Amino acid sequence: MKKGQVGEGIVQRVEFPNKGIVLTEDGDKVIVKNTIPGQKVSFGVNKVRKGKAEGRLLEILQRSSDEMTEYCPHFENCGGCTYQSLPYEKQLKIKEEQVRALLDPVITTPYDFQGIKASPRQKAYRNKMEFTFGDEYKDGPLALGMHKRGSFYDLVTVDNCEIVDEDCRKILMATLGFFAERNIPYYHRMRHDGYLRHLLVRKATKTGEILIDLITSTQISQDEELLAQWKDCILALSLDGEMKGILHTKNDSVADVIKNEGTDILYGQDFFYEELLGLRFKISPFSFFQTNSLGAEVLYETAREFILSEDSSLLKDKIVYDLYSGTGTIAQMLAPVAKEVVGVEIVEEAVEAAKENAALNGLTNCKFLAGDVLKVLDTIEEKPDYIVLDPPRDGIHPKAIEKIINYGVENMIYISCKPTSLARDLEIFQARGYEVKKVCCVDMFPGTVHVECVTLLQKI
Repeated sequence: MKKGQVGEGIVQRVEFPNKGIVLTEDGDKVIVKNTIPGQKVSFGVNKVRKGKAEGRLLEILQRSSDEMTEYCPHFENCGGCTYQSLPYEKQLKIKEEQVRALLDPVITTPYDFQGIKASPRQKAYRNKMEFTFGDEYKDGPLALGMHKRGSFYDLVTVDNCEIVDEDCRKILMATLGFFAERNIPYYHRMRHDGYLRHLLVRKATKTGEILIDLITSTQISQDEELLAQWKDCILALSLDGEMKGILHTKNDSVADVIKNEGTDILYGQDFFYEELLGLRFKISPFSFFQTNSLGAEVLYETAREFILSEDSSLLKDKIVYDLYSGTGTIAQMLAPVAKEVVGVEIVEEAVEAAKENAALNGLTNCKFLAGDVLKVLDTIEEKPDYIVLDPPRDGIHPKAIEKIINYGVENMIYISCKPTSLARDLEIFQARGYEVKKVCCVDMFPGTVHVECVTLLQKI
C-alpha cells in the first residue's frame, strides 16, 4: 500500500506493545496501533518503510466478538487504556502470547515459562496518577485528565476513570471545577504561557493515605491566596482515605514533563506511607514506587520465589546487588535472608527514601548508593554473590551489562517492564555464558498494553 491510501481490514493479532496487524481483502498487511484482534477497522496509511505499511486508525467498523459491551465510559477517547473492552482473561492471554512471541526466538535453551499472574485488582488498582491540564479541543473549555487517543494536544477529563478509586476522581473534579470557575489559564505547551500544568494524586492502597501536588508555572504573581483557596476546597471534600499532604510544585521547564523546581507544603507533610509484604515505605511526591501496590506484592513474591525456591538458604552469608533499586523495595525484601544488600539507583531522592525506609523497617544490612549503575559499579568494594536487576523501560546500557557479567555470579534475577528490552538484553547475557532458566509474567497494569516479566538467569 502507498502513503496516503485509505483501507480497511481485520486485525489478525497484536504485537507488543500495541501494534495491530491488519490484513486487508487484497492480502496486504498494515500495522495499525491501538486495535484489538478480531476488529474490522479502517485506516489511513501514514508511513511506508522497507515495504512495511503503518496506518492511523480512522474508525472501528466492527467490534471483535471478544469485546464486552460495558466498559469505562472514557475508553473510546482516552489514550490511557487499550484492552479495557476485553474480558480480563483475554487481556492476560494476549499479553502472555506477546511475551512468548518476543522471547522464544531469542532464548537458545529450553526454559520454564510459567505463564502470567493476574493483578489482584483489575479496577481502582493505581496508587498514582498524573493528570494534565489543557482543553478538550482547540480553544475549548478547561480539561484535566489524560491525552485523547492519538492526540498530542486534546485532553479527556476522566471523571469516571476506572483504574483509580473514587477519592482520586473527587480530587480531580474538585480541582478542575475550582480553577475553571476562576478562569485560570492552563500552560500552553507550544506558546509556553499559562499557569496550570499537572495534578499529581497518590493514594496508598494499604494505608489509605493521600498526597496530592499541583504543578504550575510561576506566571501568576502573588498566587498564595489562590492556592490557599484551592487547598481549602480539597480539604472540604468527603474522602474515604486520609489526606496527609497538599503540595504546590513550581515548574517553568518548556518540556511537557513534571519537573520539580521547588515544592511548597500547603497542608500537612510532603510524604505518605505505603506497606508491601509486611514492610513499610515512606513515599515522597516524585519517588519511584510501583503504581499497583497489590500487583507489586505479586511481582516481588515471584522474584523471591525464583531466588529461594530451590534453596531457602541460598543467600545466607552472601552479598546481593540490587541494581536500579528505586526506593529499595527488593533490597529490603531480601535483606533478612542475606549478609548484605547493596542498592544502586540514579535518582538521589529515591536513594534517600530507600535509606529512610530501611531504617524504618529495622534493617541494618542494606546500603544504598546514588548514581548511574554504569559508573557506580566501579566504586563498590564488596563483590556480589547474587545480582537482581530491575532497570527502567529501555533496559540496561550495553557497557553496564558487560560489567555485570564480569562479576561472574552464578545466578541473576532480571525484572523487566518492557519485554522488547528484555529480549534484547537476554541475547547479550546468553552470548556471554548465561542461560535462561525461568520466566514468569505479572500483570501490573490491567486494561493497558504493559506487562512485567521476571527472569531467572544461571551461569553455564
